[in-house]
Amino acid sequence: MPPTLRSYEPHDFASLHKLDQSCFPPGISYSKTTLRYFLTLASADCLVAEDGGRIVGFIVSEENPPLAHIITLDVDAKHRRHAIGTALLETLEANLAARGVRSILLETATNNEPAVAFWKRHGYRIEATLKRYYLARIDAYEMRKILPATLKAQPAKKEP
Repeated sequence: MPPTLRSYEPHDFASLHKLDQSCFPPGISYSKTTLRYFLTLASADCLVAEDGGRIVGFIVSEENPPLAHIITLDVDAKHRRHAIGTALLETLEANLAARGVRSILLETATNNEPAVAFWKRHGYRIEATLKRYYLARIDAYEMRKILPATLKAQPAKKEP
């Protein structure tokens, strides 16, 4: 059975922070304070993927139409390559498009080849290289996708 996608709820915070810590190295993963800041922005959107009641992925964005920014996309290592990231991204993109977003930006480390390949596969293009973006020593790509105006919003599903 595929994971259930739903909107973030405050009681998810500890699980999201723990997952972010496992997905990224220290200094790149978010502190509790920074993750909480992004999740509580008025312009934030966060979708969560659950499998058997356990959070296995999430995506966080902020928006100021016509522009949005993907802050992070995290998928548990054991659940990667099962289309969870794709489901989260496609649902988020459709929801953003329905709210008037036409362009999405994100940053990813240039040496994170699986992530770069994932984003390219989903239509994101490298626009710039940001020197020493992470930890003042790791370069990042700034990537962008222009959304088609025809995407339809897909509501996050709540478990019964």
